[in-house]
Amino acid sequence: MSKAPDANDVRAEYTLLDLWRVVWRDRWLVLLITVSITLAATTYSLMATQWYRAHAVLMFADEGLQPGLGRQLGGLAALAGLNNLDGGSSRGEALAVLRSRDFAGEFIRANDLLTTFAKFPEGASVEALETESVSSIDIRDAVRFFHENVLGIQEDRNTGQITLSIYWTDPNIASIWAAELISQINGRMRDRALREAEANVSFLTQELSENSIVTLQQSIGNLLQNELQKLMLARGNDEFAFRVIDPPEPPDKRARPRRTLIVVTAFLLAGMLSLFVVFVRHALRDSTR
Repeated sequence: MSKAPDANDVRAEYTLLDLWRVVWRDRWLVLLITVSITLAATTYSLMATQWYRAHAVLMFADEGLQPGLGRQLGGLAALAGLNNLDGGSSRGEALAVLRSRDFAGEFIRANDLLTTFAKFPEGASVEALETESVSSIDIRDAVRFFHENVLGIQEDRNTGQITLSIYWTDPNIASIWAAELISQINGRMRDRALREAEANVSFLTQELSENSIVTLQQSIGNLLQNELQKLMLARGNDEFAFRVIDPPEPPDKRARPRRTLIVVTAFLLAGMLSLFVVFVRHALRDSTR
C-alpha cells in the first residue's frame, strides 16, 4: 500500500492569477498604505527647506615660472635652501588649501558665519536661528557643516576645469559666497607667494653681494630674476591661483529637494511595502487554517 502524503509535506503552488486574487482581496489595504506614504513624501518635499546651488567654473592660473628654467635651476635652489623656486604655489597646493579645514575656518570667520553654520538645524530656515554668543560655538562644528552641506568641489583631470559650488537657502547669498570664496583663495595664495618670493629675493641679493665666483653669480642672478618676475606677477594679478572661466550667478532653480524624485521613489517603495504586507497576511491566514 502506498503511503498517503502528509499534509505538512504538501507545498502550495501559486500562479500569477492566484497572486492577483490575493492582492485584489486586500486591494484597499494596498491602496491605503501606498497613498499614505506617497502623501507623506509629497508633504515633506513641499515643506522641506529649498536649497539653491551657485557654481563657478575655474581653471588653474599660470603662476609665472617657466618650466624649463625651473628644471635648470632646481638643483641650485635646493642646495641654497630656497623655498618654492619651482613655480611658487603649485596647483596641488592651491586645490588642497581650498579643500582644507583651515581655509574653511578662515572663510567662516571673515564673513561672520560662525553662528549660522554651527547653529543651522536640518530642515529649518535661516530666520529661525537663535542668537548665541560666538565664543560658545565650536568652530569645528561650523567647518564640518560647511564642508558637508555648503561647499562642493569637482575637478575634471582631463580638461583641468574645477567646478566650485555653494549650496544655500538664498540664491543671492549663495552666489555672493561663491565669488567671495574665489577671491579669498586667490588672495591667500598670492600673499603666501609674495612672502616667499620676498624672502628669496632678500636671500639671493645677500648671496650675490657676498660671492665673487662668476658662474655662481650668474646662477644666482637667474634665480633672482625669476623671483622678481614672480613678485611682479603676483602683485599685479588678482587671479593668482585660479582663473574664473564662468563666474557664479544667482540660480533660478532649486538644487534640492528633488520633489519628483522623492515622490516617485516613495510611491514605488510604498507599493512594494504594501504587497509585502498583503502576502504576509495571506501566509499567516493559511498557516492558521
